[in-house]
Amino acid sequence: MREEKKWLKFRIVTLLVFFLVLFIALISRAFQLQILSGQTLKTLATKQHIKTLQIQPERGIIFDRNGEKLAASVMADSVCADPSKIRNPQDAADKVAPLIGLDRQTIIKKISSTKNFCWLARRIPPEQAREVEALNVEGVFLVKEPKRFYPNGELAGHLLGFVGLDSTGLEGLELKYEDYLKGVPETLAWVRDAKGKKLQPQLEKAAAEQASSYHLILTIDSRIQHLVETQLKEAVTDKGAKGGYAIVMDPRTGEILALANEPSFDPNYSTSGGPATGKNKAITDNYDPGSTFKPFLVAAALEEKTVKETDRIFCENGNYVIANKVIHEAQKKRHGTLTVREIIKYSSNIGAAKIGERLGGEKFYSYITKFGFGSKTGIDLNGEATGLLRPYQKWTRVDLTRIAFGQGISITPIQLISALSAIANDGVLMKPYVIKGIVDRKGQIIREFRPTIVRKVVSPATAKRIASIMTDVVGAEDGTGKRARIENVNVAGKTGTSQKFDFARHVYSSERVRTSFMGFFPAEAPQIAIIVVLDEPQRDKWGGVASAPVFKKIGEQILNSFKTNIRDQNPIEEKGIVPKKETLQLVSTPPAIPHPEGMENESQEAMMPDFRGLTIRDALRKAKGKSIEIKVVGNGWAVAQAPLPGVPLSTFRSCTITFQTGQ
Repeated sequence: MREEKKWLKFRIVTLLVFFLVLFIALISRAFQLQILSGQTLKTLATKQHIKTLQIQPERGIIFDRNGEKLAASVMADSVCADPSKIRNPQDAADKVAPLIGLDRQTIIKKISSTKNFCWLARRIPPEQAREVEALNVEGVFLVKEPKRFYPNGELAGHLLGFVGLDSTGLEGLELKYEDYLKGVPETLAWVRDAKGKKLQPQLEKAAAEQASSYHLILTIDSRIQHLVETQLKEAVTDKGAKGGYAIVMDPRTGEILALANEPSFDPNYSTSGGPATGKNKAITDNYDPGSTFKPFLVAAALEEKTVKETDRIFCENGNYVIANKVIHEAQKKRHGTLTVREIIKYSSNIGAAKIGERLGGEKFYSYITKFGFGSKTGIDLNGEATGLLRPYQKWTRVDLTRIAFGQGISITPIQLISALSAIANDGVLMKPYVIKGIVDRKGQIIREFRPTIVRKVVSPATAKRIASIMTDVVGAEDGTGKRARIENVNVAGKTGTSQKFDFARHVYSSERVRTSFMGFFPAEAPQIAIIVVLDEPQRDKWGGVASAPVFKKIGEQILNSFKTNIRDQNPIEEKGIVPKKETLQLVSTPPAIPHPEGMENESQEAMMPDFRGLTIRDALRKAKGKSIEIKVVGNGWAVAQAPLPGVPLSTFRSCTITFQTGQ
């Protein structure tokens, strides 16, 4: 009996220990599941029950300085598929394929490659979207996505850049200011019920304070940009050139008013680009400046009092031998004795070489760097090059003399116009920039960019002397830049023709050249600086013949198309009239931001509205509200209209609108 009791007691204790161990094990497991692995398991459960897709938000608008939209976003439909809901992929492919321009096998492959979600077509035109929706195919649905749209096509394309299919900036300002232009993505979620059945997708918006993107306001004037691009394109075609670039800048502030590259580039049709697609050569290209470098040499020599403007220098009748190397004049000219002023006027290589020798390598190098050559200007764009400037300690005598007339040194167009603007701006170098401000969707300024002084390069007196010398280049009948002359306005300018280096023959080519002209006006109180460069023209291979006329046309159109006081302030020396430094009205600062949501104020009610960026349906609705007759050309989104916005409706009651689908 006693043994039985002991055995019973032992069994009870054993059971108690077993249950205690089991309890501890359960508690430990629960602790592990709930606490240690809770977040991980919760994440796994969420993945099992919820499938998500990020939908990119609407990007911020890019405006020019006057409020014109250069880049905006329009909402477009994309075609998606949920393969788990498609019972017959072949039948779905047969119905959808003809509408979205894909073959049925491609659609079947997409549907079969996943169980959850796949894209069938991205950002299709509204007409196609309505047809797809009308099919009512189970498992095929539409999702709204923002499509980047550039209303003016090629205008400022290299400057703006472009975005990819995921609305991420890939080039230009779209890439540089990606963090401001792109907001927080929204989430499209599919939720499974307890039986594992998928419910309709739900769009989860980001928090309002995080979601909004910002708008950019540029220093660019789209009107000036248009005329610069037009004239540059005509010149490249007329001269049979490989390409070219032109920049217009306010020398007093550093604001870039226009920046053009040729061949042109339409960001509406680029989502990935090629090796050179969208490359902004006006800030990335290195090239020998040629004779456009001579004014900076003379500015340094005058500032250091190495020469005087009236000094006479013998130019060796066209041949100057240095260390067994012969320096020739351009076009085989033979100059005898010239003054320093005439050396610039006639663009003498030998005269410049001798001034360089007088100045010396160390001092010359110092002023080259002060003018900003050999380093980035700091312009707010991606990809800026530094040029090529070797230390003066490595220069030979031949190097010094060649650099004096712009050979053996490489610069960029943005460096050149910045240095030119320093001469126009009383010797003060300004930092070039293209962004005036960044604002939120309520028009509140987030960041504002103002003119920035880099350094004083030469004295105002020296700068004015150089401007006066450069005025002879254009104003004199025998000046090399006479084709840049603008009626009733004093233009200060300089021509340039730079040979390209032939690496196969290890010599400078006489066939492959860049022709250039740089200048500013009015010479006495400069408000506009312009450079024009043509790359490898096949006809008229001299800066004064090929590039100077382009400068003239751009300058004249600026004066004739905008309200300015430039012609009025041209001085009459014999009467002693001194011009006043007044502001060119075309560069006046606009309001902080136009109405970004496209609202019109009361003063616009009697004007032709802006249809650009609208679908055909929206354009017709807007036109009907103002009793305007519409002629539709093409399909997709409106890219152009005639007449332009702002024309009084009392004059025009009809409008032709061109639509394109883009990519």
